[in-house]
Amino acid sequence: MTSPAFHALREKYAAGLRHFIASTRSLEVLASVPSERHDPPASDVLYVLDSSFNPPTLAHSRIATSALLENPHKPARLLLLLATQNADKPSKPASFEDRLVMMELFARDLLSSLRTNESIPVARNLPVIDIGVTKKPYFVDKAAEIERAGIYPQPLEQVHLTGYDTLIRIFNPKYYPPEYTLQPLGPFLSQHRLRVTMRPDSDWGSRDEQEAFMADLAQGGQDHVGGKRQWAERIKLVEGKKPGAQSVSSTRAREAAVTNPQDLEWLVPPSVRDAILAERPYTE
Repeated sequence: MTSPAFHALREKYAAGLRHFIASTRSLEVLASVPSERHDPPASDVLYVLDSSFNPPTLAHSRIATSALLENPHKPARLLLLLATQNADKPSKPASFEDRLVMMELFARDLLSSLRTNESIPVARNLPVIDIGVTKKPYFVDKAAEIERAGIYPQPLEQVHLTGYDTLIRIFNPKYYPPEYTLQPLGPFLSQHRLRVTMRPDSDWGSRDEQEAFMADLAQGGQDHVGGKRQWAERIKLVEGKKPGAQSVSSTRAREAAVTNPQDLEWLVPPSVRDAILAERPYTE
């Protein structure tokens, strides 16, 4: 993407972000891809990929693609959601407006990839991808806001696409004051689902250990902090990167942008890579 085109998108998102922050709304869709599609099919499911997108990576792409191709005949919509007030992560190094531009570039690359996938029978089954922002820092509040914001028809099942590390945070009682129990998860898991990509590594344990977490939930291991055994039926663990494949993360992409730009080729989608190399949002 040329700098003038990138800067025009940045101005669009900067203006939308300013308007959103000044408003009383807690969730807003700032753009949709493709924007010219006026008659998208009614969706049966809303996939939500909530991340810092700092920057969007090929790991994000695999998570989204895997979900969308699981039921390619089922009309779906995808929401890429960025929290402007995040509970754990600072807003730097890339600005929110730069991240929103990269999210749109990511969405375009994702749709381009899906168009060539034989699993999708016809082009009209391609999802519309929304670029959204929220002021809510916590998972359960974001999900509730999606329901009441009036953006999507109700009832619409949400499937939140997360990594295993996020699942562990979701099930950490410290995020649910003042009682510090898992009871606030009840309304969400009674209506919606989690689709969790496993991350076998030294930080999060082996695949067997990650599967054991779900087995423990199903057998009552979280009962003492307000968890429910039936919640395990609403959570699906799916394969992540192949054994031996290099780990892809936003952290590695930021580091590569500074020290090994050639590595961006296997870390981020093509349009995102071009933008990082041209605009240098991770270098001072």
